[in-house]
Amino acid sequence: MAEQYFKELPKMHTTYANVIKSLIPIGDNRATTLPELVYHVDGLVIDEHNLKEYRKICGFINDGRVPPTYFAVLSQTLQMNMMARPDFPFAMLGLVHLENSVTQHRIIYDTETVTLTVSIGNLQSHDKGQQFDFNMTATIDGELVWEGVSTYLSRQKKTNQERAEAKKAKSVEPVLRLEPDDNQWAELINIPEDIGRRYAFVSGDFNLIHLHPLSARAFGFPKAIAHGMWSKAASIAQFHDLPRAYRVDVSFKTPIFLPSKIDFVARQETDGRSFALYAAGTDRPHLQGCITFL
Repeated sequence: MAEQYFKELPKMHTTYANVIKSLIPIGDNRATTLPELVYHVDGLVIDEHNLKEYRKICGFINDGRVPPTYFAVLSQTLQMNMMARPDFPFAMLGLVHLENSVTQHRIIYDTETVTLTVSIGNLQSHDKGQQFDFNMTATIDGELVWEGVSTYLSRQKKTNQERAEAKKAKSVEPVLRLEPDDNQWAELINIPEDIGRRYAFVSGDFNLIHLHPLSARAFGFPKAIAHGMWSKAASIAQFHDLPRAYRVDVSFKTPIFLPSKIDFVARQETDGRSFALYAAGTDRPHLQGCITFL
């Protein structure tokens, strides 16, 4: 296991050439292993201006607390450094964000100094290719205060045998829209066309599919699409009664094309909240998630 320590979060320009190179498709070879890497940033001080802009773009109030998705955003520069390495087996541009889970073990204040750690692993087969996880933790004086997992898919062509098996086993996944009851509430959200560019400057994720319709079309999308982690953060920001400790799990279903109107729907559960984003007036989900109180 190779461990690397950083005094601060790496700057994007320091690995820009390798990041650009990693966007280029590298064939359809399947990975047998992932590089065994652990990256640490000790003594990480939160950038006040960056956090202020992040709160504004995602809809969080400025209450002195670090939003539960913020460390996942900070970890992305470490993730990109891992993916830009020559021994990383997948092209960065071909990756699809499938799921994300974040756990806040206690309230974290924006004046605290943390150690942020990222590792990569859990390579698995997927019916559309291969998937793997980025595992993230934040500690303060040795105390685990936050952790997260981001699951990504590398789409690959299937063999004839895999296509035959998939066709045989194919079933239609039911669309589960939260049913109205006394514990449910809903809201129509207008998402502006520039949210991808604004979020990119805060998060450092300048994937071209998020920035402009022209650059998105070059990669097969009719319009630019919203960042998945922005949609998760914007969903969590709708809740103002969350406890000291909780976990938020989401699955990303379909892209949110920009600009867009979406329905945010949430429901109170016995141990937390469930929520979803749908294309306005439809049963087509963009995101489905749950908050579990700990």
